[in-house]
Amino acid sequence: MRRWGEARYPELEGLAGRRTAALLPLGAVEAHGPHLPLATDVVIAEAMAREGARRLALAGVESWVLPSLAYAPAPFADGFAGTLSIAPATLAALLEDIAAAAAERGVGALALVNVHFDPSQVTTVREATARIADRGRPRIVFPDLTRRALAARLTDEFRRGACHAGRFESSILLAERPELVDEAARRALPPREVSLSEAIRGGRTSFEEAGLPAAYCGDPAAATAEEGREIVALLGEILAEAVLAAFAAGVE
Repeated sequence: MRRWGEARYPELEGLAGRRTAALLPLGAVEAHGPHLPLATDVVIAEAMAREGARRLALAGVESWVLPSLAYAPAPFADGFAGTLSIAPATLAALLEDIAAAAAERGVGALALVNVHFDPSQVTTVREATARIADRGRPRIVFPDLTRRALAARLTDEFRRGACHAGRFESSILLAERPELVDEAARRALPPREVSLSEAIRGGRTSFEEAGLPAAYCGDPAAATAEEGREIVALLGEILAEAVLAAFAAGVE
C-alpha cells in the first residue's frame, strides 16, 4: 500500500500521465461504547482504504492512501466525554479543498472512505460530493454504505442499524487494533438491540435520545477477530469496485 503522506515528492511527479486514485479515509473522534477507542471510525476507514488499495493494485490501478481526516461532525455523541465534533461546513470546505488540490496534482479519482454514519456527516459528504462532481475533476467516488444496495452486502447487525460499537465495529477493531479494545468491558456488555437508523428516522438527535446510554448498540460481546477480517475484506471489495467503476466511466 502506498501512503501519500509517507512518500517523497519525486514519487508523486507525473500522476496526470497515469491512472491514479487517491483514497481519503474519513473518521471521527467520538464515543464508541466503554470498550472501543474514540478513533474507532478512523481505524475502520484506514483498514477499508488499505484493503481497497490492495485490490486496486491487483486490478492494475495505482492508488495512494491519503492522510486520514479524523475530525467530523458528531453531534449524536456530544453528550459523552472525549467526543470532538466539528461544524459540517468545516468538513465540506476541507473535502472540496482536498479534491481541488488532488486534481491539481494529477489525481484521476478521489475516493471518500467514510464509515462515520452520524446524519450530519453523511449529509455533508453527500452534498460535498455533488459539488465536487459538478467541477468534473477529479472524478469523485463515494461508496455510501448507508445506501440500501451496499448495506445489504454487509452483516445482519449492520443492516439492522444496530452496529455502533457493536459486533460489526468491535470485530474490526479486534482484527485491526486489538490492543485498543478493553476486553473485560466488551465481554461484559449485554446486547442492546436498538436501531440507530430507525431512531434517526424517528427524529432522535443523540445517542441518549436513541436509547444508547453507554454509546453502543448491537452485540459487542459476540465480536470476533475472524469476523472482523472478513468484514474488512468486504469493505475493501466495495471500495475497489467503486473506484474501478469510476475509471470505467471515463477517468483518465
